[in-house]
Amino acid sequence: MPSLPRSLATLFLLSAAAFADVELKEQGDLVRVEIDGKLFTEYHFRGARRPYLYPIIGPTGAGMTRNWPLNESVPGEETDHPHHTGLWFGHRTVNGAGFWENTGKPGTPLGQIVHESFAEVKGGPDGGVIRAKNKWVLDEGGAVVCTDERTMRIQRVEGGQLLDFEITITAGEKDAVFGDDKDGAMAIRVAESMRVEKPKAKGAKKAPAGEGHIVTSEGKRDGEAWGTKAAWCDYFGPVEGQTAGVAIFDHPSNPRFPTWWHVRTYGLFAANPFGQAQFEKLADKEAGKFTIAAGKSATFRYRFYFHPGDTAAAKVAERYRDYTAKVK
Repeated sequence: MPSLPRSLATLFLLSAAAFADVELKEQGDLVRVEIDGKLFTEYHFRGARRPYLYPIIGPTGAGMTRNWPLNESVPGEETDHPHHTGLWFGHRTVNGAGFWENTGKPGTPLGQIVHESFAEVKGGPDGGVIRAKNKWVLDEGGAVVCTDERTMRIQRVEGGQLLDFEITITAGEKDAVFGDDKDGAMAIRVAESMRVEKPKAKGAKKAPAGEGHIVTSEGKRDGEAWGTKAAWCDYFGPVEGQTAGVAIFDHPSNPRFPTWWHVRTYGLFAANPFGQAQFEKLADKEAGKFTIAAGKSATFRYRFYFHPGDTAAAKVAERYRDYTAKVK
């Protein structure tokens, strides 16, 4: 058989590298996602106060999220914020009820995001998709505050993995009011080794520096990134001896684009369009309140780009431009 011309051979190799078979397997209370036969993540849709994805195995073959409290066998991990479970969507104040933490302040009602059904669970040679329907339900009385339909699309690209997370939230018989609060909304708790600051020793005034870094599209770095607005934000650091990172892309069609970033040097990483007063220290404490009128919907789109290397090596800015050009 004659060999392919060099240009065609190169194109074939790039195409083979860009796409990979994604297989989805529903197993009890989770959907297992494999790329080319290897675990990428699991979507846990029951058994917690809100659905989440954990673990997430990045392009270097190492876990990209903190293990605790989902896996308590890994030594040396910080045990703060037990509601930081892998990758998830939630908000601290919706119609006055908490859909972020596992426990609330005295007198503050709590809610759960309850899985209702799957609209689609499908894998294939060019990616996989999970579409799930959920109800945001108050613990006391069981009233439904709102519903959501979320679509998660997974694919491998040259140099990394992509997870597109689109969520459409629909208000019930009453308006759904997302209060101004820093604790939300599209979030991931990164691996402990990626932290910008290590845990503070007892009695110490300052936390020791870690090896991780935060970079935004506006050039803010590390602790300066918190509460600022940007089209994208990247969090990278060492993971099992190799540098790896995760960038979150805010889609230009999202309400209040570009979003504020609730990104912490201890590992919490979240895009939050609902916390304006807290991020900007405004006198009007309801400046960031976001209302979805009864029976109406709002859609938010994000892309997670799991990559080897730092922000520059992974060409995060270039990947963002590609995202906005292709995902309308």
